[in-house]
Amino acid sequence: MTAYEPPSVRGADKGGQDVAYDAVVLAGGAARRLCGADKPGLRVGGRALLDRVLAACADAGTTVVVADPRPTARPVTWAREAPPGGGPVAALDAGLRHTTAEQVVVLSADLPFLDEGTIRRLLAALRASGADGALLTDADGRDQPLVAAYRAPVLRRELAALTPGHDGLTGLPLRRLTGALDLTRVSDPVASFDCDTWDDIATARARIREHGHVLDEWISAVKDELGVDLDVDTKVLLDLARDAAHGVARPAAPLTTFLVGYAAAQAKHGGGGPEAVAEASRKAAALALRWAEEAAAKSDAALDTRPDAE
Repeated sequence: MTAYEPPSVRGADKGGQDVAYDAVVLAGGAARRLCGADKPGLRVGGRALLDRVLAACADAGTTVVVADPRPTARPVTWAREAPPGGGPVAALDAGLRHTTAEQVVVLSADLPFLDEGTIRRLLAALRASGADGALLTDADGRDQPLVAAYRAPVLRRELAALTPGHDGLTGLPLRRLTGALDLTRVSDPVASFDCDTWDDIATARARIREHGHVLDEWISAVKDELGVDLDVDTKVLLDLARDAAHGVARPAAPLTTFLVGYAAAQAKHGGGGPEAVAEASRKAAALALRWAEEAAAKSDAALDTRPDAE
């Protein structure tokens, strides 16, 4: 696995962002290598693995999770293969029945570093290649068919062809489906990293704290936890916190940034978006500067009145 980059750094390519798609997330596996632990619910960076994957496909028209229902940070449609535990092909078929888009992103629920940029790249590769699907390859060049974008009609056709010849889809390996498809590949050793073992979980938890990216991960986690879908200029807010701390008092920093957020949410113009945050930050920063200037002027005046000032 190569160096990890947080969501604000990765995914800068906007190709494919306007492509309508649905998403199917397979989250009902047995997690045998994790001793049967609830893998989708395991947390990396304070967020459940499933919630991290759902954040990556937030632009999907419909997101179907194939598993038993559970609380999630984002609304989803639930589905289940029959019988439960019937394997990835049966699970994909169950999820696909709830989708309508011509393109569908198929994901496993154990991808801690997946982001929206990766989804856009897969969709862009699918569109540009004319292939049946576009999938990621991992650091060793291996195909990852559960981090992929497919043409939904092709998947339905191949699933229908498999069903009568195998007395249903239960127990079929995924390669029986993908082996018949024309696939293009996108290399991404970071986004394709999945968590199959406890060592993988430990690696993922450590990686998000490396290379100075903790703040970006933390902001993403807070936004997900609070249901906030807003991109703002982090540097502007950090500069504001610094100015308030230096120009007023250290406790003013968190209180000021809170009030800026509240003011932006209440703004009549801008609707609480990035522009409203920027405007409120500008006003608060100017106020903090005036406080600092007054304090500096007071200090200068005090120096001028000392007995030895003349």
